Amino acid sequence: MLVEVYGVAIIPLIIGLVELLKRFGLPKRVLPIASLMFGVIAGVVYIHPMNVKAGILVGLMLGLSASGLYSSTKNTFEKNSN
Repeated sequence: MLVEVYGVAIIPLIIGLVELLKRFGLPKRVLPIASLMFGVIAGVVYIHPMNVKAGILVGLMLGLSASGLYSSTKNTFEKNSN
């Protein structure tokens, strides 16, 4: 149970790292790939260090979740400001 809780806490961390890369000038079309890479790294190194396949799968879910959460939040705030 603790792994799942900490795994969800990694999603905002991935969003922050991707935002940092964006501010350093990384092209916007590369940011989702960076999110996936951060997720896979976190999954393999932190969540499932002994099972690489499971780490990659969980990492993909983390990266995709972070990318989707960022995108949906951005779209929501852009609609409210118009």
